[in-house]
Amino acid sequence: MKLSGNKDNSFYHILEKARKYCAYQERSHFETHKKLITLGLPLNEVGKALAQLITENFLNEERFARTFARGHFKIKKWGKKKIIFELKKRKINDYCIKKALEEIDSKEYILTLEQIISKKQKEIKNTEDFSYKAKIASYCITRGYEYHEVWDSLQNI
Repeated sequence: MKLSGNKDNSFYHILEKARKYCAYQERSHFETHKKLITLGLPLNEVGKALAQLITENFLNEERFARTFARGHFKIKKWGKKKIIFELKKRKINDYCIKKALEEIDSKEYILTLEQIISKKQKEIKNTEDFSYKAKIASYCITRGYEYHEVWDSLQNI
């Protein structure tokens, strides 16, 4: 039996591609929605496909958010503010963002921030007091660390 040419079969063909897309790594609903459209699924069928992927547990927003936060903190050394920003950019709801931030241990968070500060201190040539600390603080803040956490850690070093 030939599958091509039938609208219903093309839906299942695209759904199978979406399953593989989601199985490869955790995806958000927003990313998957965009991918389904890119694969050529009509807009009126995207919701049906998303519902099927959620039912089959290929998509789970909380699982995605937790994995995203854990990975970007441990691997890329991002701060909470940058993680929150990126999750919101992917249209993750506040509940899932809150759950994602629970993946980050507060002691490990401060230790990582101090390691980033220590590494940046070695890179900066001019150690003039205020501009030296300001450059380090600016770097950490752009990585998503909270202003007060950065300055507290700078005072301790």
